[in-house]
Amino acid sequence: MAGSVFARKEKIASRPKVKTGCTTCRVRKVKCDEKKPFCQKCINTGRTCDGYQSPFKYFISQRIIRAPNDGIKSNDVLPPIRPTFLGIAPQDIDLLSRYFSTKTLFEVKLGYNEEARQVLLASLTDSPLRHAVLSLKALREDLETSGDGPESVVQQTSSFQYGLQQYNIALRSLAFNLSSPSSSGLKSALLCCQVFISIEQVQKNHGAMAQHIIRGLRIMHEYRARPTFVTPNKLVPAYHRQLPSLDIFIIKLFAAPCKFAEPPATATVNGTTLSAGLISLLQQPLGSHGLRTIAPDMRTKLTSIATLTIEFLSKVSQVDTTDTALRLLLEKATLLKSLESWLNDLEIVLTTIEYPASEPLSVAFLRLFHLVLKIVLLGALESSPDLYDRLRPENDRFQNIANNVGERVKAYIRCIGTSSGRGERSTLR
Repeated sequence: MAGSVFARKEKIASRPKVKTGCTTCRVRKVKCDEKKPFCQKCINTGRTCDGYQSPFKYFISQRIIRAPNDGIKSNDVLPPIRPTFLGIAPQDIDLLSRYFSTKTLFEVKLGYNEEARQVLLASLTDSPLRHAVLSLKALREDLETSGDGPESVVQQTSSFQYGLQQYNIALRSLAFNLSSPSSSGLKSALLCCQVFISIEQVQKNHGAMAQHIIRGLRIMHEYRARPTFVTPNKLVPAYHRQLPSLDIFIIKLFAAPCKFAEPPATATVNGTTLSAGLISLLQQPLGSHGLRTIAPDMRTKLTSIATLTIEFLSKVSQVDTTDTALRLLLEKATLLKSLESWLNDLEIVLTTIEYPASEPLSVAFLRLFHLVLKIVLLGALESSPDLYDRLRPENDRFQNIANNVGERVKAYIRCIGTSSGRGERSTLR
């Protein structure tokens, strides 16, 4: 008897530790089949699959890791930054709504009041979100104080360092809280993701911003934030109800007017009016039919599709019958065809223009906008096992363009600084 007990213990001890799989299987210490979004083992045994570990766990960029965690201790060196969100005052909502995007620096209304209200209300009790809001507030105030010239690419002010410190704390706190995801934890993750996207945009880190977008949308898919089809004719309700609509937040972010679609600043060099060194970066054609008129027109068409996409997502959130959902699938197919048609039109337009080198930044931002809409639509009402495989090429393309945009924006800013040194006053917002 004692020998058999010892043998069982030895057998259990010799089993490999469960290091992957869903949270439920990890707690039960059983092998998970790792099916997404919910493992089949949990479903077959009538258990609730609590999903997988946080995608934010290892997403602390090297630049943030190097930021001083405890180098700012004295209140004497800090700007007057205080946690002012103890109450949800209308002015607080308006302020955060404006801080969500750097595009609001040139008086753009993004319609983020509801998102700002949700974030501020949750930040009263949610520690990661509170640190994220303080980070965005510090970084945005620093941007508005210091400007967006070349020095903004390598900020070293105490306000900027404080913002990075708070961002680092928010990332670590969120990763810890999501080690065992719950409904409240998922809501916190998606609200934090909104703020993280804005933080990276303020820092002009478009590549990191794209990573947050991709991972946040994956959370919505994995945890079924909206009703979906699990089979061609079987609609299942949202697994976690009333999660923040991160996809709509992102669409609004890209739908706002883009500074790069406007005529660039000019300067006089050797008696000739040129775009002062910006031509090599923006590759703005010199003819009368350049992208300064084409890009805004293409953006108008894409923004119209974006408006219809937001309306479509709102309908999906409220769908309650299979027949209604099937009609929405037809609407989804129509929107995807509109996106394909828009892209074909853009390529036709671009073939009529000769570039000195690569495409203008205005076109790169349009491509990002187009891909965001396509990725969001492909994931709507969809929970098939191969969804992530089908989304991977689009996500990779989105990430690559965002990485390139980030480098070119910083180069653009440095070039503006060179031009400003010759007497040109210019802004990038």
